[in-house]
Amino acid sequence: QVQLMESGGGLVQAGESLRLTCVVSGVIFDRNVMAWYRQAPGRQRDFVAVIPPGGKATYARSVKGRFAISRDNAKNTVYLQMNVLKPDDTADYSCAARLSDWVTKRPDDYAYWGQGTQVTVSS
Repeated sequence: QVQLMESGGGLVQAGESLRLTCVVSGVIFDRNVMAWYRQAPGRQRDFVAVIPPGGKATYARSVKGRFAISRDNAKNTVYLQMNVLKPDDTADYSCAARLSDWVTKRPDDYAYWGQGTQVTVSS
């Protein structure tokens, strides 16, 4: 059974940082493309960042330079370091896994999803 479990969300003030963690089980982690998405109330799910098994990360324009995605294949874990947070970053953040080395930003291309962790940034 595939499971993705996010943690690390919370309430912070603008300008502060958070690190989200997603622990994956039930798949061969180092063969999976891993991504982070976010969804604010009343809005569609938006791509945040993606990292292939051994390649270069890609970011949404809105977070590039502030967020960093990384992975530890030995721990079956992917991280999202979020710096200089803004109120517009407020959303429910989910990690997703895709058994492939082909990077995609389309959420429909990801077979496995976590439950999400809420990030709230106050002004």
